[in-house]
Amino acid sequence: MGNTLVEIMPKKARKFSREEKVAAVMRMLAGENVTTLSAELNVLRKDLYRWRATFMAGGPPALRGPGRPPAPPRQAKSGAGAAEALQSNAHRRIAELERKFRRQQFELKAIRKALQQFRRRRNDLG
Repeated sequence: MGNTLVEIMPKKARKFSREEKVAAVMRMLAGENVTTLSAELNVLRKDLYRWRATFMAGGPPALRGPGRPPAPPRQAKSGAGAAEALQSNAHRRIAELERKFRRQQFELKAIRKALQQFRRRRNDLG
């Protein structure tokens, strides 16, 4: 059997940073061919579509980079006062809404840019 260990072992999957994933998704939203993009980045098409769906659902923060995800925030100890817990929850909710607002602004900007490119291409054709 002429197969060496190197020939038998599959290639190790490449890990993409959040920025690389966002850049790939932006290229998809701009209308770039997914098959060509997949070949260029050496990533499966299904992964590109998954990244796009994740991005559309949660914006750039939803696209995790390589590594372990951050641990969930710890709950306040039972000895903490009710007022402090309520204030902490309010601050957490405000931060969550601010993140959501920024994500929606980013998505809107991306959609406007893709629409602008689409209109430009359509005008160039006809």
